[in-house]
Amino acid sequence: MNRVMKEVGNFLPHRIRSILGRSTGPPMGEIEEIRLRLGRPLALHGRSGEFFLSESGMIVTAAEAYRPDGADLEKALQLLSSSSLYAFAEELRNGYITIPGGHRVGLCGQAVVEKGRVVRLKHITGLNYRIARQIRGVALPYVKFFLDYRRRRVCHSLLVAPPRGGKTTFLRDLARCLSDGVKELGFSGFKVAVVDERSEIAGSFQGIPQLDVGERTDVLDACPKAEGMMMLLRSMGPEVIVTDEIGGSEDIAAIEEVIHAGVTVVATAHGSSLAELRARPGLRRLLDEQVFERAAILGFSRGAGTVEQLCDLKKESSTSMLERSPKRSRQL
Repeated sequence: MNRVMKEVGNFLPHRIRSILGRSTGPPMGEIEEIRLRLGRPLALHGRSGEFFLSESGMIVTAAEAYRPDGADLEKALQLLSSSSLYAFAEELRNGYITIPGGHRVGLCGQAVVEKGRVVRLKHITGLNYRIARQIRGVALPYVKFFLDYRRRRVCHSLLVAPPRGGKTTFLRDLARCLSDGVKELGFSGFKVAVVDERSEIAGSFQGIPQLDVGERTDVLDACPKAEGMMMLLRSMGPEVIVTDEIGGSEDIAAIEEVIHAGVTVVATAHGSSLAELRARPGLRRLLDEQVFERAAILGFSRGAGTVEQLCDLKKESSTSMLERSPKRSRQL
């Protein structure tokens, strides 16, 4: 049994775990999602796409697939909530729970709303086990681009990619490299702080990072980005603050505050190009005022996570990775 099944299997109903153990599909090392929907086909998503499993573990059509029932979902919820019913109730409000190994289980059901806010979910009808994978070294070939050697600092940087485009994987490894240092590049590392609002960067379980984000890195888990950046700025004395998926007006204001305090910001944003980001007012202002100094555009031309462009925003120029080098771009 591989590591993923050991970690995720503990939180799957026995019947589902047995089906996966008999699966004739791709190895678990290639699986990205395991989806349990009440009365719907058991579905797995991997690098080669979606497939359905029968009770015997065979790849079948949706009509022939095993369909999780109420007992399966109830058992899954019991396994997921065993550590702390109170903590589980809070995570239900957020729509996901993180389990050991940094894997996340998304939940869907009926929202209970009070005063215009979701306070919890009930009648859970869907679970999505999202498999966390850390790929060390994907950012290493590009670390030098994000450094300002003259001033011995990290440049304010933005990683841009469409959904599932590999930006969080790249961001995690970049944080690790900046924190640990890269001897070949002549720096020993910076004090890094991560605001991990959705527990995706460090994959923390009970506050403890499950994924390697570096030896000099502090992680503030499950905290809203804007508030978290201010907390880290006041309390942890970081040189670099790392966060994921910026875009709201509060995020923009917090980023400006952090930068004015002399701390570097490294963040990600949804998009396929800088031009697309400029369609969003807050991000357009940051780009037009050249608040960010560097940008990396990730895409799918050679698989998810291909580094398509490296952009020096201060010089308003960019270099296409596809044109610059005949070598295969790193994939996430």
